[in-house]
Amino acid sequence: MKNRTVLISGSSVAGPALAYWLHRHGFVPTIVERAPALRDGGYAVDFRGEAHLSVLRRMGVLDAIERARTGMGSMSYVNAAGKQQARMPADLFAGDVEILRGDLGRILYDATKGFTEYVFGDSITSLDEDADGVDVTFERGAPRRFDLVIGADGLHSNTRRLTFGPEERFVKHLGLYCAIFTTTNYLGLDHTGHAYRTAGRLVALYSARGNAEARAVFYFASPLMDLNRRDVARQQEILAEQFTGNGWQSERLLREMRRAPDFYFDSVGQVHMDTWSRGRVALVGDAAYCPSSLSGMGSGLALIGAYVLAGELAAAGGDHRVAFARYEREMREYATGCQKMGDGVAKLMVPGSRLLASFLNRYYKLMPYLPGKNMAANMARKAAENITLRDYETLRRPA
Repeated sequence: MKNRTVLISGSSVAGPALAYWLHRHGFVPTIVERAPALRDGGYAVDFRGEAHLSVLRRMGVLDAIERARTGMGSMSYVNAAGKQQARMPADLFAGDVEILRGDLGRILYDATKGFTEYVFGDSITSLDEDADGVDVTFERGAPRRFDLVIGADGLHSNTRRLTFGPEERFVKHLGLYCAIFTTTNYLGLDHTGHAYRTAGRLVALYSARGNAEARAVFYFASPLMDLNRRDVARQQEILAEQFTGNGWQSERLLREMRRAPDFYFDSVGQVHMDTWSRGRVALVGDAAYCPSSLSGMGSGLALIGAYVLAGELAAAGGDHRVAFARYEREMREYATGCQKMGDGVAKLMVPGSRLLASFLNRYYKLMPYLPGKNMAANMARKAAENITLRDYETLRRPA
């Protein structure tokens, strides 16, 4: 087997999933993660369709994911007084199994820590490739050499920037920013959530972890801002500027925000690239083909991408040139279909006028009684299942 040592940047979904399959095929994975430890909190993610579930089942983690599932029911849109205006059924926005991103991260870490070296609190600063490998330097750790490097480091991928160039060449801003954090379930929500929508803004609160806590979610319309992504104080100031006086629970949640242990703030975008590899470096998951958080497809797409990338490396006997080309060929149409699920959602999620917001609230109230009420859920399932997974266990070359 060629190119057995593989450095993976990022420990969210794609990174650990890739490490699992690489090890299964005889490679030696190392994961470097900028955060000092596993990230907790985050929004709920879902998996849908047999393609997603079959990979989770083969990894032996599906039972653990089902035990940690959110069990969320319907979501209600409310007015400023908290009165329900419309109810959205769970199958419209959730898949076959839904889980908090932090819980998923812990399950994937537990499934891989026995054979994967995890390096927390560090990040790649340079990649110097030659004919036989890649010399990697880090912010804190000593330089090391690997056969291959894979960027699984999300929308703002550092690996992509170092290898392909500036982020603005590949990231399409969808006109929204999102914030999310953990708070108390002070509304007493029982496996449900409430959302309040005004022109250019949406604020929601939904129960989590058996109703023991809740997640607050904010979306607001904005052009792309020049922000330091690690300046939490400035991010919270911006959110307060956007939602002060907005109504419903906005003021209470802004106060809760100041003491949240896991405040997250980011732009909403997609990644579009002509190629996902260059030399001995490749990208997987959001780093290569982020469909946006609005699509509901990101985690499943990352999972499938990791399975295919590791499998093609095994099938090619570690020949990265052959494997990376086949990985793109197998994944390109599937990734494009998943990205289409995020197109146009921004304007429906956060309408630009009071008139459109009012219309959507009325439409959602009637939707359970309208023909085609399951169209969005059916489209998402079709996109999630639009790939035939190869059995790489039978295709891989002997070590």
